[in-house]
Amino acid sequence: MKRKIDYSLYLCTDRGLMSTPTVEEAVEQAILGGCTLIQLREKDCSSRAFCETACSVKAVTDRYNTPLIINDRPDIALAVGADGVHVGQSDLPCKILRRILGEDKIIGVSASTLEEAVQAEKDGADYLSVGAMYATGTKTDAAIVSMDELLKIRRAVSLPIVVIGGINRETAPAFRNIGVDGLAVVSAIIARPDIRNAARELLEIFKGKSE
Repeated sequence: MKRKIDYSLYLCTDRGLMSTPTVEEAVEQAILGGCTLIQLREKDCSSRAFCETACSVKAVTDRYNTPLIINDRPDIALAVGADGVHVGQSDLPCKILRRILGEDKIIGVSASTLEEAVQAEKDGADYLSVGAMYATGTKTDAAIVSMDELLKIRRAVSLPIVVIGGINRETAPAFRNIGVDGLAVVSAIIARPDIRNAARELLEIFKGKSE
């Protein structure tokens, strides 16, 4: 059966930004701080190295019963038994991924417009990542999504939505109580010296327990 996902605090890894020696350590500290979902992104390594890292990261996520999503690579997701895949607009279409992965895997799709979001829902996506909400150094070519567009997307689709792009302690409060399901974060967690505390702070802000 497809796993039920808590999208509240969604860590996307980035090997070039992390403050720890290994991805595995960064992921473990993020989970201990409250991250509810992990996406492994490996843009600059071989398929073999990606698969090996995915295996070792999955050992960590399994230990804490935290879902693992693989960026872009359905083959690696299947090989390691990950919970699903996340793709962008230029990657394999959701309909194709569903044929590859079956009905029990999670498929997330990035969207920056209302049209992309509606299409992703029609194609069978399980959740949307909407952004970039603010300028971000992790994806310098990303189009900025206005709050108005985000709210239009929220009204138009029933899928869970996470916001991404420039999400940090200063910007996170803007997304409380507007109907989004979580924050997708890269550098504001993984690049911080204390990853566990950074995750805890962001989760408290999103949940309204901190200002």
